[in-house]
Amino acid sequence: MSRFTRRITAALAVAALSGVTLAACGSSSSEGLLANIESGQVTLGTKYDQPGLGLRNPDDSMSGLDVDVAQYVVDHIAETNGWDSPEITWRETPSAQRETLIQNGEVDMITATYSINTARSETVNFGGPYLLTHQALLVQEENSDINAVEDLDGRILCSVTGSTPAQTVKDVLPGVQLQEYDTYSSCVEALRQGNIDAMTTDATILNGYAAQSPGQFRVVEMQKDDGSAFTDEYYGIGLAKDDQEGTDAINAALEEMLSSGAFDEFISANLGEGQGITESTPGDLSFMEE
Repeated sequence: MSRFTRRITAALAVAALSGVTLAACGSSSSEGLLANIESGQVTLGTKYDQPGLGLRNPDDSMSGLDVDVAQYVVDHIAETNGWDSPEITWRETPSAQRETLIQNGEVDMITATYSINTARSETVNFGGPYLLTHQALLVQEENSDINAVEDLDGRILCSVTGSTPAQTVKDVLPGVQLQEYDTYSSCVEALRQGNIDAMTTDATILNGYAAQSPGQFRVVEMQKDDGSAFTDEYYGIGLAKDDQEGTDAINAALEEMLSSGAFDEFISANLGEGQGITESTPGDLSFMEE
């Protein structure tokens, strides 16, 4: 275990016991990520409602892969520069608000199942990617015979309202019946009750729900006819546009996280086997040109 991993483990244990600062509408300065880490106060954005990724617990502590990654990054940056680890204020960052919160300076950086793409990179900078995931299915562990995309034909498939992943499946299999809910947790409960046959979204999210309910669900990877993954989603860390110093520091921290084995530990602790999730290469954004 590296010194950075030990440092994060200790920090997370303290957070779990004493709680961390959570912000409903707090703000951050616009001086840049590194300046705010040096000042000892940093605001980090993540999800509050995704088990295994970003979850606000009943005691107000935060847990999940994206939480661990963010904590590791800011502590690595602080230690590399000889600064004390900053006090973290957590800010809930729903998907639709991420770019706005960064542009308004309300958060210093965001780790929130944040897929890097060309449109988003026009308004924010991205550190990473730190993982590559793909669209997958969540089914019941024992009562489902769904093992591939084609097994969904004629079945009921759930995702959130307006979901691109669900519509992508229906485009391939017109016989699929779509059931939409406002939240993933509603889909999970419907799957638990046997009211739907499967739900679909990124494998990261599905692994989180599977890990939360051991023995109840399993993740099914999805492949196209040519054997390739259904989709490629590269997760990164969003920060202010043109903050190159901050971006470089994030990438250096992510490189250390991946090479030290800390990332593997985070995956195991939060997402179990982490099916459909692989490491990526920080700083390599060539996939956006494909």
